Amino acid sequence: MDFPALLRRHGLLNEAPIARSLGVHSAPAHFTPTQATTILAFKFTGGVLVAGDRRATAGNTVVYDRADKVLEIDRHSIMAIAGVPATAWEMARVLEHSLQYFRRTQLQEMSVDGKVRALSKLLRDNFGFVMQGVGVVVPIFATFDFAGDGQPRLYFYDAMGANFEVTEYAATGSGSPAVRGVLFYENRWGKKSLNKLREEDAVTLALRALDTAAEADTATGGVDRQGRIFPVIKIISRDGIKTLGEEQIAERFKKTVA
Repeated sequence: MDFPALLRRHGLLNEAPIARSLGVHSAPAHFTPTQATTILAFKFTGGVLVAGDRRATAGNTVVYDRADKVLEIDRHSIMAIAGVPATAWEMARVLEHSLQYFRRTQLQEMSVDGKVRALSKLLRDNFGFVMQGVGVVVPIFATFDFAGDGQPRLYFYDAMGANFEVTEYAATGSGSPAVRGVLFYENRWGKKSLNKLREEDAVTLALRALDTAAEADTATGGVDRQGRIFPVIKIISRDGIKTLGEEQIAERFKKTVA
């Protein structure tokens, strides 16, 4: 049993004020917050690919099927979100404004370590909501380190703000176990390791991973063939951030996955 559930069991967690803040005045004792899953990122020859499905759920209900979980923070940084979208999007806006303010006042980019720690602080400041079970966010952060070794950097976080740098891939959200399984298999036993994939093959792998996760996890949208809804895919390289168009993703999906 998690800590918020223990508080509810003993009647010590009052969720009515939260419900009223959501405009639900005759709410039951418990409500289910909206959750956004699943996200992944991995390094390949061209930089870092970051992708996320489009589904947002509340319990067993699909709230929205076109959520954007891959957010541009600055010209070379991306924050992908899993968890409560309202909290995550607010964190992304605060982080974006913080980096803009630093760049304009200091006339230089914030260091990679500074960006990583700034996101950690936002997560730590949100821990009160995490303990209430209403504001859990578990993001992935990808950027390019021009001031250091000139290589892409990739991090994942826990809900308390601890950050972990990875050398190959990361995935979070309810569908992440299936995604990690696909990425591990391809990296270990595929024809090429992840860091040797070309962009086209990297996109194919991301689509296969999310489609596989959708088969095992109802909260993961994967690729909606009937509605023609495809994941958001962005790539960070030395040249900045490139967003793949839906037509490009649809063509690649039809040719190599479907």
